[in-house]
Amino acid sequence: YKSISEATMHAGVKNSCKVNVKWIHAEKINSNNAVKKLASLKGVIVAPGFGDRGIEGKISAIKYIRENNIPFFGICLGMQSAVIEYARNVLRLKDADSTEMNPKTSAPVIDLMDTQQDVTEKGGTMRLGAYDCQLRKNTKAIKAYKTSDISERHRHRFEFNNDFKADLEKAGMIASGINLENNLVEIIEIPSHPWFIGVQFHPEYKSTVSNPHPLFCEFIKACIANK
Repeated sequence: YKSISEATMHAGVKNSCKVNVKWIHAEKINSNNAVKKLASLKGVIVAPGFGDRGIEGKISAIKYIRENNIPFFGICLGMQSAVIEYARNVLRLKDADSTEMNPKTSAPVIDLMDTQQDVTEKGGTMRLGAYDCQLRKNTKAIKAYKTSDISERHRHRFEFNNDFKADLEKAGMIASGINLENNLVEIIEIPSHPWFIGVQFHPEYKSTVSNPHPLFCEFIKACIANK
């Protein structure tokens, strides 16, 4: 997570502030201690990962963050965890999950890409490299980027399941960035929340000292505004 830590520092410079990062292991968070571990924070980044290690901790953290209006930035599995949390606790799909964690879930809100269904040799077969994304008007995403067409780098195999898109949007979680070529959801956000954005890609890969990533910059700005 070195690149994520560095990206927050870049954004801190852009916002003329020092960013103090507190690392919290997802395996050590649950619904009983989320308040104690998260209440003092100005904002939370839920980081990428693979497999089910710490996933329930991520989901417990996101529920607390969402319900208490704390700025949230989810990256890759962090974004997927946000979708799972919202499906479980807002749509009331108690079995909602990713098929990476639970292949038998009755509500696979995150599922294996069609192109990955028959892949047995993992290696370099993930969705890798830069992909285009079109941003939705009047969203926090387009406010951050200041353009409707972007390109970001990816490294993953599982995706947002469009079968649940309409229900999630009706319930208040919108898709604010779409890869039009494959009709894949790249960015989700909750418009009613002060700052709640999840991205399927890895924005930290493109952040530099001289050119901080706009999403990190807006996230840190939201953290500063969080009183």
